[in-house]
Amino acid sequence: MRVALAAAWLLAAAPLAAQTGSGDGPSLYAAHCTRCHDGGSPRVPSRTTIAQLTPERVVVALETGTMHTQGASLSDAERRAIAVFVTGRPLGSLAPPATAPRCEDAGASFAVRPSPPSWNGWGAGPANNRYQPVVSAGLTAAQIPALQVKWAFGFAGDLMAAGQPAVVGGRVFIGSTSGRIFALSLRTGCAYWTFDADTMVRTAISVGDATGRPLAYFGDVRATVYAVDASTGALVWKRRVDEHPAARITGAPTLHAGHLYVPVSSTEEASAANPNYECCTFRGSVVALDAATGSVAWKVYTIPDPPKPTRTNRLGAQLYGPSGAAVWSSPTIDGTVGVLYVATGDSYSDPAASASDAILALDLRTGEVKWSQQITKNDSWNLGCVGSDRANCPEANGPDYDFGSSPMLIALPKGGRALVVGQKSGFVHALDPDHAGRMLWSTRVGKGGVLGGIEWGTATDGAVVYAGVSDASFKEGGGLNPAIGGGLAAVRLNDGKVVWKTAAPGCGDRAKCSPAQSAAVTAMPGVVFSGSVDGHMRAYDAASGRIVWDVDTARDFETVNGVRAHGGSIDFAGPTVVDGVLLLTSGYGLMGGMTGNILIAFTPNGK
Repeated sequence: MRVALAAAWLLAAAPLAAQTGSGDGPSLYAAHCTRCHDGGSPRVPSRTTIAQLTPERVVVALETGTMHTQGASLSDAERRAIAVFVTGRPLGSLAPPATAPRCEDAGASFAVRPSPPSWNGWGAGPANNRYQPVVSAGLTAAQIPALQVKWAFGFAGDLMAAGQPAVVGGRVFIGSTSGRIFALSLRTGCAYWTFDADTMVRTAISVGDATGRPLAYFGDVRATVYAVDASTGALVWKRRVDEHPAARITGAPTLHAGHLYVPVSSTEEASAANPNYECCTFRGSVVALDAATGSVAWKVYTIPDPPKPTRTNRLGAQLYGPSGAAVWSSPTIDGTVGVLYVATGDSYSDPAASASDAILALDLRTGEVKWSQQITKNDSWNLGCVGSDRANCPEANGPDYDFGSSPMLIALPKGGRALVVGQKSGFVHALDPDHAGRMLWSTRVGKGGVLGGIEWGTATDGAVVYAGVSDASFKEGGGLNPAIGGGLAAVRLNDGKVVWKTAAPGCGDRAKCSPAQSAAVTAMPGVVFSGSVDGHMRAYDAASGRIVWDVDTARDFETVNGVRAHGGSIDFAGPTVVDGVLLLTSGYGLMGGMTGNILIAFTPNGK
């Protein structure tokens, strides 16, 4: 039985103290959690944010989810006691989820080809350009100001929405923090099927044919990859691609020519906040799987050599290095030369790896690294660098300039090609993929920082690259600063010149508000879409940067499945535009913003 479901309704046998919170919750929280969650770290959700979750979700996080490394040293009763204390609610108070109305044509055949317009995977194509032409968007720039809610779908029991919807064959494929996968109708939001993964799924879903039937592919936060029948939701295969306890999959696996290319990242940066933790041993990687069977064709680590003992920290904990260089984003495919490109994160420990904060080109067939271009050197950082006890902080101490964005492969207007990628440093870079990643230009559009710069993704129409800027700021004493951060920039591809930059409107008096625009950006002819941590989704005129549509999603919604649901911060995932519908999730509040549990479909005049 999956923990995510069992925690809610099958814990009646748990000790009464753990269910009611009358056990050791306060002291356990103080001993194991307060150092990070009450420390004001911009990379860790605050206790206030955690309190918005259900106790069942906290148990899942400690047992199989994001915090399972920290929860491994606790007993079942201790994990439950912490969950009840921090949320202020007893286990078992969560009602069973309402069942989404089943589509009348749920038994109809489903085929990937031929199909209506689609947005498949993360970037709407193997080049990850996050651009939808009018013929596929089904919308024109003139229709955008008239967008209204057509339908909304609530994620039952979840108080945070993290996934980006994919649309293939008129069906919406979306994951959730509970691990439940939904296949919904693009037109009405009715359900074709659901599937329960082992734990949280935040990756976009890629759909393609394998062995004569359509399969849907995705990964979870335990580094397990799944293939399910896209017609029925039945499991075809699943494979864990990394055994490190902190390993996870955040970037969508990319499907190409019968293989699935899987990026592997981790949460070991957070584990390092514990001064007793022996930091750090994770290495980012890319894994190529046979799309039909899940068998491993090859696996390549971003750091070739395993970490070795380096020194001990002040508490005597053995430290290791090099480590890190996680791959947070979806791989980009260059079929013309048989190469895939990935962007890597920072190092977690000393010494800093040469492949961290870098763009790597790997042979599609063998995984051989063709070239590597490091953008920021000597960038080692972890959460041990935050707070008073910095026993595990590397000597470099940052600046934590990860790449969280996928590189975009673009044919330049004046000839040649470029790999364009945004970085947390606040720069957009253009590299030459045909000359070993030689830098073409590099343009600053933000201040950069731990939660600054470009976080999750850019978009391009082939002439201009559009970058959402986070630059989130925190007030003294903690909490998001409602006056600082955010914006959308347009940079000309030929020469890297800034065409325009539009600052985000302020937040006003809304609590937990930030104008940071950290979510991935989406473009279509004449229009660019960018979400904000303050809950707004905005459409911008592509030529001038003028805001032409602005909707506040941080409110309650009536849902087609009868689930009580509301929106919140828009972060990580960007919107998708398909066949006359704009789709987005709202409520990813890990930055310290507003949590929510909603998928929203907008159409002109809501028709």
